[in-house]
Amino acid sequence: MKKTTVAVVLLLVAASIAAAQTPAKPLKVFISVDMEGISGVVNWDDVTVGGQDYGLFRRIMTQEVNAAIEAARAAGAGEIVVRDAHDTGRNILPDLLDPGVKLLRDWSYGPLSMMEGLDKTFDAVIFIGYHARASTPDAVLKHTMTTKLLDVVINGRKMPEAGINALIAGMFDVPVVLVTGDKAICGQVRELFGDVETVVVKEGIGTAELGLSPQAAQDLIREKTAAALKRVQAFKPYKPAPPYTLDVAFADEAGAQKASWIPGAVRKDEHTVSFQADDVMTLIKLFRLAKM
Repeated sequence: MKKTTVAVVLLLVAASIAAAQTPAKPLKVFISVDMEGISGVVNWDDVTVGGQDYGLFRRIMTQEVNAAIEAARAAGAGEIVVRDAHDTGRNILPDLLDPGVKLLRDWSYGPLSMMEGLDKTFDAVIFIGYHARASTPDAVLKHTMTTKLLDVVINGRKMPEAGINALIAGMFDVPVVLVTGDKAICGQVRELFGDVETVVVKEGIGTAELGLSPQAAQDLIREKTAAALKRVQAFKPYKPAPPYTLDVAFADEAGAQKASWIPGAVRKDEHTVSFQADDVMTLIKLFRLAKM
């Protein structure tokens, strides 16, 4: 064998060894947290400031987030941002939250809303405590952004909040890898995204719920977070092809009437207003305006 060939082989071997010894780049993870899909929650009183058990479920909410954080860090996450995305945006208990993460609280009233803080530098998105879309049977506290809406349909597909927020994540080329909540929302995100890890913490039975204990739910969240992030490269961002059609159906005719004043709006029927957009950000801005 020629000396030059030997040298090349040795260089390739050295490069291979160096690559094997180089640690993987730490993951950057974004966690958006709602409250209706937290284990045990079944009534609006549970998730509303001043409700009898609101304090209890704030604590359980924080513990479920901590379970995901613990597993994410063990799976290689180096930076984690938590977005408190329920109601006031001030539900997670900061003093009980894992001290190694950043927490985004309250609302800036920018268009990203429940996804504020996300950008292209993140590797994965996790949804904790999410709920099913409006008008879903056997679903706990189902609604889409507000109880004033009957339906939100994008390109012919009915959207839960998880779908709308996944569109925003897709705009930044970041995949949703895990969703936790009730059985209904877990089914809906699998229909929309295909490959996504889910944790069913409860099942709606009419307006009741049959669910896991908080500890059992947290154990499953740890397990599924680890499983998702270990194969993070397998997930694809949710990116339906443009152009986009947005249909917003209001429970009250007055909502549709007001939304129909937005430039470009088309009144489809008594309850529904339709919009067209060529990009996701325009679509999201139109939706925010329509639901106000």
